[in-house]
Amino acid sequence: MDKNQDMQNIAVVTGASSGIGAATARRLAGEGFHVVVAARRADRLDALVKEIGPNATAVECDVTSDDSVAALAAAVAALGAPVTLLVNNAGGARGVDPVATGSVDDWQWMYDVNVLGTLRVTKALLPALEASGRGTIVTVGSTAAFTPYEGGGGYVAAKHAETALVGTLRLELCGKPVRVIEVDPGMVRTDEFALNRFGGDQDRADSVYAGVREPLVADDIADCIAWAATRPQHVNVDRLVVRPVAQAAQHKVHREQ
Repeated sequence: MDKNQDMQNIAVVTGASSGIGAATARRLAGEGFHVVVAARRADRLDALVKEIGPNATAVECDVTSDDSVAALAAAVAALGAPVTLLVNNAGGARGVDPVATGSVDDWQWMYDVNVLGTLRVTKALLPALEASGRGTIVTVGSTAAFTPYEGGGGYVAAKHAETALVGTLRLELCGKPVRVIEVDPGMVRTDEFALNRFGGDQDRADSVYAGVREPLVADDIADCIAWAATRPQHVNVDRLVVRPVAQAAQHKVHREQ
């Protein structure tokens, strides 16, 4: 336990194997946290930890499993340092079916990952965050959390539910030493989000960003998360909405010819 005696405050990042999660882990390590990176793909986590160095620990975790999340909490506790930050980043979208033909399996997966996954991890780590006396929970939502759009019913419903969870949690923790922050990105180009949504169809995934000059990238969202999480502890950024300049609203995107 010698190395733990000098360990920094712990930040836990879910969905850390790629995209926004991996970028956030790198950024938070640079901000002085010891970052616990959690995701299902252990090989990617191991590569990320090697890149970050001694300020990172990998824990394989599936946020849709109660047992897996309990194991994550136990692994974090075993590090023996204060847990002051949780970034609920794990999530995703599947399919673009209209409601009339929506896949129940896809909708159920999106609800389980985005909503119940956030619930599971928050419940598991909340006692440690509160015990630190200076806890912060950042949940990565989406502009889909407040603006429906055609073909997005399942994801929109899940993100609306997630933002309701976050708002309720903030009310319930009022007076306790835990801040509750929501970061809602618009159009962010990552390696996997759109690709997963379209079932691995690279052409359809690329079409989402066609003609868009400088869509947001994972590092942009990591910057927002780190900024919000490192404000003085009495400052709470309730909701931070961030879009590229080319996107004025969910349906208003400038595309160059």
